[in-house]
Amino acid sequence: MDSLAQQVRENTYRAWITMRTDPRPATETPRHHRLKGGLAHGTHRGQTCEQWQIEVTGGGRIWYLLDTVRKTCWITFAGTGHPRATDRR
Repeated sequence: MDSLAQQVRENTYRAWITMRTDPRPATETPRHHRLKGGLAHGTHRGQTCEQWQIEVTGGGRIWYLLDTVRKTCWITFAGTGHPRATDRR
């Protein structure tokens, strides 16, 4: 996440605020939405959670698990390049 913050500090800060205040928006957008298919869920400390994405730049993304039990977001990916896990083959 450090490299993302160094390149686009303001956008990264806004993403952090969004994760804290509106981690599951009522209306998803192309820049903030739940991941689909096999990426729609992840596990943290034995708890299965929804996995969401915030597009910070054209290629930069933050993925996080929304842990409703602990009222916490767990970051699973933060990078300046588009995550390969979403590439279609």
